[in-house]
Amino acid sequence: MKTVVVFDYGFGNVRSMVRALADQGLDVTLTSDYRQALEADGLVVPGVGAYGACMEGLRKVSGDRVIYDRLRADRPVLGVCVGEQIMFTQGEEHGVDTEGLGLIGGAVTRLDADVVPHMGWDTVQAPEGSILLDGVEDERFYFVHSYAACDVTPADTSEYQIDFADAPERVAWCTYGRSRFVAAYEHGPLFATQFHPEKSAQAGARLLRNWANVL
Repeated sequence: MKTVVVFDYGFGNVRSMVRALADQGLDVTLTSDYRQALEADGLVVPGVGAYGACMEGLRKVSGDRVIYDRLRADRPVLGVCVGEQIMFTQGEEHGVDTEGLGLIGGAVTRLDADVVPHMGWDTVQAPEGSILLDGVEDERFYFVHSYAACDVTPADTSEYQIDFADAPERVAWCTYGRSRFVAAYEHGPLFATQFHPEKSAQAGARLLRNWANVL
């Protein structure tokens, strides 16, 4: 049985994620233990709340280190919601810029829409060859967020000794209001979604199964 750690650093809807992964036949542990998180077949990094607070909480329990170490070893990581956002270079919230993990080039900013947050079901534009969205390209997923990354630029990960080699970078997009933002991201062992697969019914279950198949 494949093992997955849901990283518990105080900023995530962890119980629903644990249940959703267990439903896929995975052996799931909720922990912030570095060694367990490093050695599991898969690591899920959830996240809710403010970008800066999530980054602070992650660093307090060496979550940044375990993510870098896993990716360096080509071991899959899945970031969800703010867990996706912190993979980017930086996040801007309430006029404060916070440095992210720098694994995806780009900045997380407030959505430009008449009503924020973006809350509810929405479709995404899936990239060709997507692993996560295979079989659910036309399905709807559940979003709850006020901030997102509206562009993706090449990230220099050499300072972390991470080399994604020639792995294709695949980006799924969603449009809300006047913002076109990153809905999902895949680059080698790094996977991320802005939406909540654990709250996205059968489409979300299929996405988690797709991810589990690469472990």
